Amino acid sequence: MKDKKVLIISSEVVPYLPQTEQAINSFQTPKTINEHGGQTRIFMPRYGLINERRHQLHEVIRLSGMNLVINDMDMPLIIKVASIPKERMQVYFIDNEEYFKRRAVLHDAKGNLFKDNDERMIFFTKGVVETVKKLNWSPDIIHLHGWFTSLFPLYLKSYYADEPLFTQSKIVSSIYEPDLKGGLSKKIYDKVAFDKIDEEKIEGLKNTSFEALTQLAVTHSDGLIQASENLPEEVKNQIKQSDKPQLEYSAAKEQETLIDFYTNKI
Repeated sequence: MKDKKVLIISSEVVPYLPQTEQAINSFQTPKTINEHGGQTRIFMPRYGLINERRHQLHEVIRLSGMNLVINDMDMPLIIKVASIPKERMQVYFIDNEEYFKRRAVLHDAKGNLFKDNDERMIFFTKGVVETVKKLNWSPDIIHLHGWFTSLFPLYLKSYYADEPLFTQSKIVSSIYEPDLKGGLSKKIYDKVAFDKIDEEKIEGLKNTSFEALTQLAVTHSDGLIQASENLPEEVKNQIKQSDKPQLEYSAAKEQETLIDFYTNKI
């Protein structure tokens, strides 16, 4: 892993959000990479419930100020950054008043998905790519955590296919136990199609279930990790049948196994 650059993208990271399986892994993975001589940068959304003063977030003016087009609307991109205490890890936060100001993550107080999660996913995906481009930081591996990042492999290999910074980047997707009740907005297909991505590649988005999003990530990733013990059987089969390098749940918990996966399988 010496000097290998790994971009970590997740909807949840400790210490900024509660200690879910995904949030813990999204912290532990870059920590392990750093301990083995790699370089990491972490990206996550800047939800309104994150205490900016306590975690010492500050806006990076040189990275902010861009507008991203989401379904024919110009949405301002704000970038904030913080460092995880006692660790050599920098976290970049994708922010926008419309999408991330609310004091919640992906669900409302009743446990229902926000209706605009589809647009938030597109905005987050584009925001990460555009910010990494501004940083001029070319990752060897892009490690995605959770269903909220499932559009990223599709966009990187189609919408951003001609972007030289990512030509050699390999994508690893960690798949977690679903918390996606009911599915996303059925308009997600049209909103992704607006970006002129090949219709054949997004046919699966006509179904907005967790399984459909996972299949999208599986199809366009270069490596897969079963990051939860209790994945739906359909998802386990998607992973097994993909013929991509993969780690089962028990193996993924071992730090040395993860480093070997990065180094020798991806």
